[in-house]
Amino acid sequence: MLFMKDLKLPYKPLLDVLQTQEAIEFIKRDFPLRLGQALALTRVSAPLFVFGSSGLNDGLSGKEVPIRFHIAGVDEEVEIVHSLAKWKRFALGKYHFPIHRGLYTDMNAIRKDETLDFLHSAYVDQWDWEVAINEEDRTEGFLKYVVRRIYTCIRETGLELVKRYPLLSLSLPEDITFLTSEDLERDYPSLSRKQREDEATRKYGAVFLMHIGGPLLDGEPHDSRAADYDDWNLNGDILLHYPLYDMAFEVSSMGIRVNKESLRSQLKAKGEEDKLSNAYCQGILNDELPLSIGGGIGQSRLSMYLLSKAHIGEVQVSSWDIEDIKALEEKGIHLL
Repeated sequence: MLFMKDLKLPYKPLLDVLQTQEAIEFIKRDFPLRLGQALALTRVSAPLFVFGSSGLNDGLSGKEVPIRFHIAGVDEEVEIVHSLAKWKRFALGKYHFPIHRGLYTDMNAIRKDETLDFLHSAYVDQWDWEVAINEEDRTEGFLKYVVRRIYTCIRETGLELVKRYPLLSLSLPEDITFLTSEDLERDYPSLSRKQREDEATRKYGAVFLMHIGGPLLDGEPHDSRAADYDDWNLNGDILLHYPLYDMAFEVSSMGIRVNKESLRSQLKAKGEEDKLSNAYCQGILNDELPLSIGGGIGQSRLSMYLLSKAHIGEVQVSSWDIEDIKALEEKGIHLL
């Protein structure tokens, strides 16, 4: 059966199916408008698949295998994207975005190797965004500035949603707290990585957890991150406390992207220096790609959180094992 956190039963959705669809439509209309205004973003079209040789696909943890196929009349195979983390930086340069302007797009992906549970689906939908920056912007202060603007958009969309649907509630604090993975290791040394996040969001309500990818004192990272797009010293996740499960709920992963120095050092740390020869890495090394900050904000994740749903399948259509569907129905959870 799909892994489920402890859920108070009986579970009854606060909105019915039609209201849920209407509320999702509102979220998907309201939030990107706020985000675009907050970060000076222009909406662009994005690919569903790319050439593998381009190096533009997201390698995720390095273990996932993308879906590959041939297009009639094209010699090289293409692969369905895992995310657009790298493509966005390429697009900033191709479309000649000026400094402190950027793009956002509706990203759809398939991750066939995803371990399915109440938060994870094989179908991924995000608002992916990227902004061109200067070398002087590659600081923790600038990262925090951008995070606060995104968090404000999340909170404002949530408050507007509650006005429209009074059965809903929102308990997010006015500001987000900034912590590092080293802070959590120091404060909660006996807890697992996930339990540390739960404790932090339980205490603060909303946390931006920084420094993800590099090793902690035990030699392992807080969480796995690809070596070739986020700078591990200038990245993080937006984590919100989720009352329905009393747990940390990730809605966004983002960061200032690698420059030449951090690209080389991070690939060396993971033993992936062979990637330096691909077109994407060469673009960074040869100053052909702009410096940037970017991230992804889960559309279904945010909808699930704001609508207080027990399962991501209540806000998106995907495919699930038939036995899991039946078991979830017995708990009052009806998947789309």
